[in-house]
Amino acid sequence: MIAVSDITKSYGNGGNKIQVLKGISLQIADKDFTVILGASGSGKSTLLNVISGLERPDSGSVKYGTRDITKLSDGELTRFRRDNIGFIFQQYYLLPNMTVEKNVRMGADLAGNRKYQEIITAVGLADKSKKYPGELSGGEQQRVSVARALAKKPKVLFLDEPTGALDEQTGRQVLDYICKLHEEYGFTIVMVTHNQNIAEMANTVVKMNSGKISEVFRSRKQKTAYEIGW
Repeated sequence: MIAVSDITKSYGNGGNKIQVLKGISLQIADKDFTVILGASGSGKSTLLNVISGLERPDSGSVKYGTRDITKLSDGELTRFRRDNIGFIFQQYYLLPNMTVEKNVRMGADLAGNRKYQEIITAVGLADKSKKYPGELSGGEQQRVSVARALAKKPKVLFLDEPTGALDEQTGRQVLDYICKLHEEYGFTIVMVTHNQNIAEMANTVVKMNSGKISEVFRSRKQKTAYEIGW
């Protein structure tokens, strides 16, 4: 269980200070697929960064079980992310001078995972393992970033607009892979998106507006990546 309690976050100083998160409280169950939904500027990406430990809040707590990560030192927080968290962003952040296999192995080595080839196969890139990022399509590069994140064996996978730079066909394919691997490996998913259709794939939907949560609801039936609109 991830328990977020009364989180606030601001940027800037003095008269230029902007409050982005305004007392956010939220619970995310283990193995859940949670989507944080909102328009640009609603604070959803900042919330993801705070929950995942990429940024520190101004006040409030973020607990994984009984462990409050807001109280960890910088070194402890880095180790916590390394051991527990996976990230997938809209930008792929692959190392261009490394092959698909070596990019994925970077994540695997952090967890001592020697079976990273299985992840490469699972995302449909077994025949591209010796290719470099520049030789791949956008969708293939995003699948490499998915494989690299999952090769860490994360307990929680955070995704920030993972299909934002992809066309419809490729976006559906990437989402389908993520959901299949979610079922197989049983990690928790927290995904940020502005796409209402993608939210129909989630167990839990958190709607944000102007730095606050406006609604939280559970879906009775989750749609697949090929059933949602686009």
